[in-house]
Amino acid sequence: MNRDTNLPLTETTYYVLLSLLEPAHGYIIMQKVEDLSNQQVRIAAGTLYGAIDNLLKQELIKSVKSKDKRRKTYVITDKGKEVLQLDFLRMQHMIGITKDLLSL
Repeated sequence: MNRDTNLPLTETTYYVLLSLLEPAHGYIIMQKVEDLSNQQVRIAAGTLYGAIDNLLKQELIKSVKSKDKRRKTYVITDKGKEVLQLDFLRMQHMIGITKDLLSL
């Protein structure tokens, strides 16, 4: 099996994709990433919008209509969900072999 060219995801990208399982705008994404990561990952606005731009280009997220016309709202695409799942499976494999080799 060939590895997807989008893998591995960075930790930040992984959390951004997770946060977009429901539509959200920038500030909400930043809050969700912080919450999901147990306050271990904090994203500055510039970093977030760079990540959003890359994810849009890769078609892992898309812009959706919002009631609030002042804010752009995004959601993960089916392709994004697939990449997220592939990275999850990749990490599960890594954890499994690490457990075995370290006898944890």
